[in-house]
Amino acid sequence: MKISGKVWKYGDDVNTDVIFAGKYTYTVKERSEMGQYALEDLDPEFAKEAKPGDIIVAGKNWGCGSSREQAAICLKERGIGAIIAKSFARIHYRNCLNEGLPIIIGAELQELVEKGDTVEIDFDKGEITAAGKTLKFPPYPAFVQGLVNDGGLIPHVKKSMGLS
Repeated sequence: MKISGKVWKYGDDVNTDVIFAGKYTYTVKERSEMGQYALEDLDPEFAKEAKPGDIIVAGKNWGCGSSREQAAICLKERGIGAIIAKSFARIHYRNCLNEGLPIIIGAELQELVEKGDTVEIDFDKGEITAAGKTLKFPPYPAFVQGLVNDGGLIPHVKKSMGLS
């Protein structure tokens, strides 16, 4: 799988409360509506202008805070192509994969790119191309690639059981 998108760049310790504001946790229940509120409290421009396929590049500990899966869902519903961060909070990392949202641990990228740059990712080769450089990352194991390709854990399980 290959994707290419515009960079939205953020720093360290971006928590789930600013990825999907707590004030929406019990009021916005439809998945299809969640994307319009993504990162609203951190970056109002993102909430208005992010496009499907765009890529988030972040610092350390992306997705820290609560374990609410809405933080992963809102980014998927917004159409984010991938998140590349220096590190992820453990529960958020798994929530992203459960939603089929591609994520990569890549410390070098944050220093190479700026907001608005274009990043290309080849998941099969384990390569990120940006700013004239190619960075390597370990390709996903087959199971994880299946989760992403099938759109998340639930669709993947249904497919593997012949229910979809």
